[in-house]
Amino acid sequence: MGFTMAEKILARASGRETARAGEEVQARPDFVLAYEFPGYTDQFFKMMAEDFGRDTLDAPERFAIFIDHMVPSSTPAEEQVHQATRDWCAKTGATLYERRGIGHQVCVEEGYAAPGAFVVHYDGHVSQIGAYGALGVNLPRRTLIEAFVRSGVDIKVPETVRVDLTGHLQPGVMGRDVIHHLIRRLGVKACRFAVLELGGPAVATLSDDALQSIAGQVMFLGALSCLVDLPDDRLAASAARGRIRLPDLRSDADAVYRDRIALDLSELGPIVVAPPSPADTRDLAEFEGRPVQVGYLGSCASGRIEDLRVAAKLLDGRQIAPGFQLNVVPTSNAVMAQAAREGLIATLVEAGAFISAATCDFCYGRIGTMAPGQTAVSTGTLNVPGRMGSTEADIFICSAATVAASALEGRITDPRRHPEFADAV
Repeated sequence: MGFTMAEKILARASGRETARAGEEVQARPDFVLAYEFPGYTDQFFKMMAEDFGRDTLDAPERFAIFIDHMVPSSTPAEEQVHQATRDWCAKTGATLYERRGIGHQVCVEEGYAAPGAFVVHYDGHVSQIGAYGALGVNLPRRTLIEAFVRSGVDIKVPETVRVDLTGHLQPGVMGRDVIHHLIRRLGVKACRFAVLELGGPAVATLSDDALQSIAGQVMFLGALSCLVDLPDDRLAASAARGRIRLPDLRSDADAVYRDRIALDLSELGPIVVAPPSPADTRDLAEFEGRPVQVGYLGSCASGRIEDLRVAAKLLDGRQIAPGFQLNVVPTSNAVMAQAAREGLIATLVEAGAFISAATCDFCYGRIGTMAPGQTAVSTGTLNVPGRMGSTEADIFICSAATVAASALEGRITDPRRHPEFADAV
């Protein structure tokens, strides 16, 4: 019997010939990532010193800290947290990325998503680096502290659920719709403690941005992480960007999967995730016409260049609906710069959108806070009550195409009603 990608990656990282799903191993992460947030990294720094007597890191080049929340600071206390993080990184040698964008995107741009790499974080959306062949695993914070003070972390090798993609997305349907279709079809426990492996001929038809959007949301299938079985040319491009070069670690043809499922992309339409549950995925048609007052196009899930191009295509030469607030937040500075070079920023501003520098703050309501009774269409990651402000506000999760179409009409709108831009999706 052959091995899956996840089994091979963890076998290499643990210095073993092989590792089989269900086995306990101690694996050395190639990279340890974290974002600064009160109660997270500041507690790690404190525990290292007080509980473990450590003020240094083993191979500090493996560690990267991202200041992507509370950016910019709005209180002296927030700035003190930032300064403490800067001081800690300077002392330990960990690499600090500040004001560069959302860490899950910046880590890709900076080469941490190297194919075959084993990467740990305490945020489940790190799974999105699987779009480039890296295994990004969300560890509980109590476990991740092991990565800061020991050479390896204890981990149970996960099983893998394989999804074979066929067909081609229809105009007006995006990667965000794919992951929400999977959640509806498979259920929120289908990949519990497993890795979701995406493969099949349709992978080649999906952009890096689309694959990253899909991979970043697999936590809502209960998945530990995601890995994409990339075509050779895409895998080579990812390897060229990587900080480390590792052997090809594709799944074997006779690899053992917990389950294997086929999904025809041609059959999919636009999806919304209805409040208040991230599991309540519905056809957009069920809610079409519902008034909305707020739109958020951003987050680590869907604020990349493909999303901005789609929005600009629709809004070019038009105005968003009166009273509608559209917040556009490019996922990183690099995405912002690319959008500026292409003229997308000017197009969106002229249509009435508010453009923000890259930050996580819109996703959890620190900025762009919603009031009771308001309804949003959002490419953010969650729609639970209070996620973007008031617990009495409703959030419909959807694609960038749906956000843009809804911004134009002030109500939930199927992007396929605008065929003049649907080809851009």
